[in-house]
Amino acid sequence: MEVRIRLQKAGKSATKAYNYRIVALPRKEGRDGRTLDILGYYDPAKKPAAFSLDKEKINAWVAKGAQMSDTVKSLMKKSK
Repeated sequence: MEVRIRLQKAGKSATKAYNYRIVALPRKEGRDGRTLDILGYYDPAKKPAAFSLDKEKINAWVAKGAQMSDTVKSLMKKSK
């Protein structure tokens, strides 16, 4: 099974103030599909943008063959 580490929308749609979960999910699942693991969060509405990553879990998923989205790669670089 191919796994992607990507963002999943959460939060209020009425105010367009979305925040995101960083999740591991099967590649064929949609953005809001069944998640395998929650790895952190990202809130771009705050200034500066707030985020938290569980690097150990992310590295474990990558070791199993999961691929990160471009946004998650960028957040990983910022967190170092």
